[in-house]
Amino acid sequence: MLDKLQDDKYAYHWKENPYYPFQDEGKWQLGKFLVENLTQTQIVKFLKLTWDQLIGWMDALPCFTEWKVSKIKFTGYKTTQPIELIWRDALDVIKQLFSDPTFANHMTFDPHIIQAGDQCEYGDYMSTDMAWKIQDHLPVGTTQVPIILGSDKTPVTQVTGGLEMHPVFLTISNINSKVRSKATLRAWRCVGYMLIVKFKVHQDYQTIASMIAAVSKNASPVTLVTQKEFSDGILHAPHTGQHTLQLIVDISKTVNPWDLDKFQKAAKAVYLSSIHMPYWHDWMYACLSVFLAGKILHTGHKFFFDHPLNWVKETVGIHKLDSRFTNQHKRVRMHHFAKGVTHVKQMTGHEHRDIQCTIVASIAGAAPSRFIHAIHALVDSIYLAQNPIHLPDSPKAMAQALVDFHSFKDAIVDAQARRGKKGTKEDFFIPKLELMQSFCGMVERLGSLMQFLANVMERLLITHCKNLFVRMSQQSKDFALQCVRILNRQEAMEIFDLFMLLHSCGASLVNAIHTEDEDVTTTNPALFWVSRVLPDKAKDALTAFQVNVMPDYKSLSPIEICTKYLLPDFDIALANFIHHSSQSTDEHTLWDGRYGRFCTWNKFRLQLRSAFQPRIIMPSRVIQAYPPSGDFPLGNCDTILVNAMGDDGQISSNLDLPTYLVTPLLYIQYFHFIASPDQQAELSMWTVEHTYVQDNTGNCYRHGAVVPVTDITHAVELIPCFGKKVASGVSSATCLESYECFFLNNFTDKESYHTFSTEFV
Repeated sequence: MLDKLQDDKYAYHWKENPYYPFQDEGKWQLGKFLVENLTQTQIVKFLKLTWDQLIGWMDALPCFTEWKVSKIKFTGYKTTQPIELIWRDALDVIKQLFSDPTFANHMTFDPHIIQAGDQCEYGDYMSTDMAWKIQDHLPVGTTQVPIILGSDKTPVTQVTGGLEMHPVFLTISNINSKVRSKATLRAWRCVGYMLIVKFKVHQDYQTIASMIAAVSKNASPVTLVTQKEFSDGILHAPHTGQHTLQLIVDISKTVNPWDLDKFQKAAKAVYLSSIHMPYWHDWMYACLSVFLAGKILHTGHKFFFDHPLNWVKETVGIHKLDSRFTNQHKRVRMHHFAKGVTHVKQMTGHEHRDIQCTIVASIAGAAPSRFIHAIHALVDSIYLAQNPIHLPDSPKAMAQALVDFHSFKDAIVDAQARRGKKGTKEDFFIPKLELMQSFCGMVERLGSLMQFLANVMERLLITHCKNLFVRMSQQSKDFALQCVRILNRQEAMEIFDLFMLLHSCGASLVNAIHTEDEDVTTTNPALFWVSRVLPDKAKDALTAFQVNVMPDYKSLSPIEICTKYLLPDFDIALANFIHHSSQSTDEHTLWDGRYGRFCTWNKFRLQLRSAFQPRIIMPSRVIQAYPPSGDFPLGNCDTILVNAMGDDGQISSNLDLPTYLVTPLLYIQYFHFIASPDQQAELSMWTVEHTYVQDNTGNCYRHGAVVPVTDITHAVELIPCFGKKVASGVSSATCLESYECFFLNNFTDKESYHTFSTEFV
């Protein structure tokens, strides 16, 4: 890609001054900042230099894929305002993406098989059945470049009087999905802005042009099923492009397609949308059931918010449901619904997802078991659909979860929880529920559905629309032309930035695609994600721990720790740890912990490998261990899993202490299991309760122990067994101390869900 710069008309200047047409790096950075953040009027006021001079410098920079504007007219159909399409050549953009050196080491060029034991793994597109099927029909040596398109509606700017548009973004599946999923890494490129205008026709025709699948809203775009069959729980035959085109041909033999009234009536009779020339009609492999990929944000999270959550509200009750969410323990970086979940009419996809994390355990005891089983099955299906990689068993588990839902959905009807405008409904004619039936086949054909996250689109709308068009001037008459100028300059600056980086490193532009990641990671964010990959020297590490250099308390005696943290058995637990450790090792000590002074910390960080891809390190998680305070009268501590067998890791130290005293220690209080997932099928969760011991005087207290911090394996979430109602006087600050029994929540996040489904079955 960048070798084209060697043929630029200003290439000879760059040999003397690499920042040409700017005098030096400082003026280039200043010019870039101004163009990216200010309008023309603001720049003139700030710099007191002519706009033509600065813009001339920017326009002298090379732009490989220039933006254009075209006016579109429809004979016989008037619009409320002119239709202007802002676009650039998508094929040129694809070529630019394919040859971008920043993605060179994160590209896949051939279909491949990922073997996980004796099973094949589905991940990115190139590991799927469809990739192999298409490759078999291509000449030897040909490389597939699968294209992913995405779009969403967004308002542009107030300057245009509330104008809305559909930006169109694309990327290629050759780029690793981990890179593509980050909107800031520039793996997605915008290729067009379709301004939304209204035709001066009847309301029935306003949305015809936006229907991609050319089918009516009462039919599935991916399977041959209509609304009345949406709730049957059966995966129907795929809705192929050939089937749709043949129906259009049959109708066109008797009805003129340009006679909208007659053609629409004939089309509706066979569940079509009146579009007689779908844009994909001459595309190779254009099968609707394949290229319309499932979207977790809408088909999963938004569906949950619109339907299952409403069913729960109706069954449990608004006040009771809110109290169960407000009285759950607060964890760092986890959403806590301090005001409940029923008062907000609209939420983001993140909030929809966060409610799913605790909904199943929260309603235990407040809803019939069959009702809980139905909700649990839907949440199971949504979680399984979010797997970044799939083994053949996970699509089957997805399908089984939906089968379970349809087996128990009668409990939702019995609870009169499904309601419409006219009252209680007994049907489940929900399009998104029907689309979920096709997720299994989509995984096998296209790979993980996480490749097609719609929230990436939401982020791109901010970076490519809202942030970009704030630099528009107040003249809305030439809106499209202003867009083109801004977009071209933005593209040129991004290319020039990469060029300057490689030039400063002395890298060849012709062979830039072969350079190592380190040549560009210093300033280009496109490769920072690699820093989360485990270093080679840490291949055997399972967990990592971090405590601050400065402790919260520098010197406390065991008695002071007992008093400050309200731990009556801390000194006993510490003595037991020292005794057992010295007995099980050759390192004996005469040091008496009762007379020692200890540094104490109120929190530490725990970091694990991904349960799906062990080479990837997940973000660290804060584990709290705060003493009682005004806000937390009983302390503020999180829950963890520990390895009861201990850790054989070796620790080196220059201190004159046994190694088992050099490792940071942790005081814990035990829970024990009282019910397995099989004993409560509607939840499929472990149930635990506090463990107590009795001393020589007959006093009972919670069983505590001191263990090395390296014994921790996972951070976990416990949700109180609320029963029929939340106990009075309990809050989120006291729930872990006030209740005795808890559910070990396996829906805390996708990583926990996968871990509990595999390691702790």
